[in-house]
Amino acid sequence: MSRRGGRGEREIRDLGLQAGFLRRAPGSVLVRQGDTRVVAAVSIEEGVPGWLRGRGRGWLTAEYGMLPLSSGERIRRDRGGVPGRTAEIQRLIGRSLRAAVDLSGLGERTVRVDCDVIEADGGTRTASITGAFVALALALHRLQARGLLEENPLRRQIAAVSVGVVDGRVLLDLDYSEDSRAAVDLTVVATATGELIEVQGAAEAAPFRREVLDALLDAALEGISTIAERQRSVLAGIPLA
Repeated sequence: MSRRGGRGEREIRDLGLQAGFLRRAPGSVLVRQGDTRVVAAVSIEEGVPGWLRGRGRGWLTAEYGMLPLSSGERIRRDRGGVPGRTAEIQRLIGRSLRAAVDLSGLGERTVRVDCDVIEADGGTRTASITGAFVALALALHRLQARGLLEENPLRRQIAAVSVGVVDGRVLLDLDYSEDSRAAVDLTVVATATGELIEVQGAAEAAPFRREVLDALLDAALEGISTIAERQRSVLAGIPLA
């Protein structure tokens, strides 16, 4: 069975990264990955949470949300707190980006990353991480250019992608139709040089063998290498460690 758009099994969807999408944000990107679209934006505030004050280091946190008509059925706006799935994705984005930055190099500043899904067709959390890294790199570069940082605290380039077993095949960068029938589904966050940051995944019905996991990780790291090249093309001239 062929994939939508004629993609190969280990081929990512068409990926676009439009930097500077929000005029007032020091770093922002519109991510287009297939039919999934996410706006990632970074803001930087002086000061840190109370538990970090006086330690001379900064903090990075993330928020994630889906617009009401980003999916097939209208999503209700969050009014009474953050739902469990949303909170889990926010923590994933925050952990992933903190792995890319030397927080002690920020000074006592808080970096806030907002990821808002405009349209969803699978892979919204991975597209958020991929785009948020670019927005973060832009924001930190601007802070350094203004003389507010002695050096850029960015330490490594990161990206994320989904991978799964669908109809007995290992497929990279699942869209919704593939994700919804995957026997195994993984979210992989890694550096551009192939070091793993986080792997989340599970089997839907039957367990799977170690060699399947190895094949999934190989495909994911291949995809992340491709995504990292796209990130670098957008961030040309900005050191990425």
